[in-house]
Order: sequence, then C-alpha cells, then structure tokens
Amino acid sequence: MPVLARPAGDIYYEVTGNSGPPLLLTHGYGATSAMFARNLAALAARHRVVTWDLRGHGRSEYPADPAAYSAANALADMAALLAELGPDRAVLGGHSLGGFLSLDFALTFPDRVAALVLIGTGPGYRNDAARDDWNRRAHATAARLAERGLAGLPGSAELHSDEHRDASGLIHAATQTLTQRDARVIDGLPGIAAPTLVVVGADDTPFLGAADYMAGKIPGARKVVIPGAGHAPNVSEPEAFNRAVTRFLAELSVRGEPRAATPEPLA
Repeated sequence: MPVLARPAGDIYYEVTGNSGPPLLLTHGYGATSAMFARNLAALAARHRVVTWDLRGHGRSEYPADPAAYSAANALADMAALLAELGPDRAVLGGHSLGGFLSLDFALTFPDRVAALVLIGTGPGYRNDAARDDWNRRAHATAARLAERGLAGLPGSAELHSDEHRDASGLIHAATQTLTQRDARVIDGLPGIAAPTLVVVGADDTPFLGAADYMAGKIPGARKVVIPGAGHAPNVSEPEAFNRAVTRFLAELSVRGEPRAATPEPLA
C-alpha cells in the first residue's frame, strides 16, 4: 500500500498508468479515492493518474490534532505528491471540496498546474454572511458525525461509510478543511491561466450556478453539463463523464498547454 510520509499525518495514494503526463485527482469531503474507480481506465490511457485520500479519510492517517487538517496542509500534501512523482506540472482534477482545493492550489502554485478539471465544485463565497452559513453547516456536519459516528454521513452516490476507519478524521476535516475563511479563491478566478474544464451534473441544483460562475470568470474555461447526473457525475454517469474529460485532456500537450487545433465542441 503506497503511503507518503507527511509531517501532519501520512497520506495514502495510488498511481494508475505507467506513462503520460500526471493527473492528480482529489475527492470531495466524506468520500475517498475510490470514487474515481470507474474513471481510471479511461483517464489512464493517456495520463499517469494519481488518486489519494485526504487526511482523515479512507486509508490516510487520522491524527488527533485538528490543526493537521488545515487547508494549507492539504495543499502541501498535493505539492508533496507531485514532488514524489517528479513532474514539474500536472493536471489537477477535483470533486467538490477537492475541486476547491485544486483551485486554491492553482492560485498558490500556478507554475505547477497544467490544467484543471473541476467536478461539482463551488468557488467559495465573497459574501461574509454566505460564508458564515457554509461554515455553520460544516460544523453541523461535524456535530452529527460526533453524535452518530459514520452513520451521520449524508446519503450520496460517492459517500460510503465502510471506506473510513471511523468518524474522527471526518469530524476534524469538517471543521478545518471544509470551512472557508476568506474570498481568496473566488476573487482569484480571473487570474487562473490554466486551461479549465468545469463539469457539473444536470441534477446538481446547488452547484449549477457555481458552475456557470466559474466558467464565466476563469478565462477560456469550458463547461459540460452531464445529463441525468447529480453531485458526483463521474460516479453516476461515468461513461459520459469519461468522454467529456478525455476529450478535454486530449487537447492538451504533454506540457499541459492547449493544442493549436480548434477543439471539437464538448456538449
């Protein structure tokens, strides 16, 4: 079992595919790297795909110190994974919280990001009241998990309680990784230079507006809506998701830049 030793707690990861530019996939809150199982074969045809479990999730470590779960530590984990693989740049793909972290990483380390694939992702909040409401819900999630254990995980296609050792890591991740502190990411969208694909499920009502907003604010970004899909379109409609993402990735050079040829429409 590949484990990356990290000061804040070791990280479990897997690599699928032996060649091609790296693609780092980050799951959402409460899920694990297993949520990408039905996408790996298609994506690994052209890329070396790295999947990993966020700290407190799945097979990664569940430290007792809440500070270990900071968003800054998650970004440092992503940077360490890329350093372990050796490339200068990688495509980052992320679902929900994983997409938000990928956006944050692209703003923090722009030279390390060749492209972005944002799945069921929101860019955060500029309005303090909206951010406070999000954080209250994150703390309510932590309280529910503290009371009910893994049975407190909400029902969703990508969430499976048996993929976690216990609820302790998810509780800390809810109050530390999931909460937001400022408008840095949403304000930084116009400065993202990496080619970006925004993917959202047609039935993912809470995130449809966020997808439109990111596609409008990130220069050159494209949006694909997956029919019949909810919050995790790569899980519920993997074939349609794989087609959209592999087409986008095929347009990137090994260096992560768009090819000169005019791309085909994605939708």
